[in-house]
Amino acid sequence: MQIILLEKVTNLGTLGDIVKVRDGYARNFLIPQGKAKRATEANKAEFEARRAEFERVQADKLAEAQALAGKLEGLMVQITRKAGMDGRLFGSVTNADIAEALEALGFSIERSALRLPDGPIKQVGDVQIDVSLHADVVTAITVSVLGDQQ
Repeated sequence: MQIILLEKVTNLGTLGDIVKVRDGYARNFLIPQGKAKRATEANKAEFEARRAEFERVQADKLAEAQALAGKLEGLMVQITRKAGMDGRLFGSVTNADIAEALEALGFSIERSALRLPDGPIKQVGDVQIDVSLHADVVTAITVSVLGDQQ
């Protein structure tokens, strides 16, 4: 299926690109999320008429993401979990736990924006993770997992 991208999509294209993707990817993800429209003649004409508006919205989202990245840069989030004597956690720290801790600090970050390099954290210590706020904006924060031995 051919679609028109309404915003930049990582590994696919930028605003206004007409790309061919699998039908399910377009129908189930890109179109419902508002990231794309079918590439019909009517939609192409509508896109060209509203191109400046889409570009302005994208610029606003990028500026907002860059401002948030400036606040998050170098931030350390502390999470306490029960751990054994050897530093292994009973359970793990997931991106949902990190998003909840960031929410407590006043940052509203979606779970899907948090990139854990090795999956859920299962050891006590500091872990550097990436936060993908926009297709062009990625910042790093430190998650410090503290062991609570009881």
